Amino acid sequence: MSHDTPSEPSAPNEHQYRVHERQARNAEEAPVPTRVHYHKSERELELGYADGQTFRLSTEFLRVMSPSAEVRGHGAGQETLQVGMRHVGLANITQSGRYALKLHFDDGHDSGLYTWEYLWELANRRDAMWAYYLRQLEEAGASREPLGIPLNQL
Repeated sequence: MSHDTPSEPSAPNEHQYRVHERQARNAEEAPVPTRVHYHKSERELELGYADGQTFRLSTEFLRVMSPSAEVRGHGAGQETLQVGMRHVGLANITQSGRYALKLHFDDGHDSGLYTWEYLWELANRRDAMWAYYLRQLEEAGASREPLGIPLNQL
């Protein structure tokens, strides 16, 4: 998927228009999964499509790439780097209308809707997005490992 954005829009709303135009184009291009399955032991969400393609996305990847404002912020440069998410899993998955999934992570995070278009983008750009995330962690001196000692309830 193309993610080109103009560096300087020629009109005040041109950038916003192009973003909406790209989202509409992506909505037409992105297929809706015919199968969604959570592999709990591997902590992976499997998406299957009518053409036979399947993708497995780790819950860690899904969590750090959350579309929520809590993670993405409300604009460029307001993102919050997610750290210590290596062992995060899913507690629940619910469908939101006909256009998205709501993922309920076992760390309590459940804001943000994963639209079919966004899941398709994550599946198709996973390697590049993951490499970028790992570079961000390294530059921040942060880790994928949880910061605290895991506590198990008896």
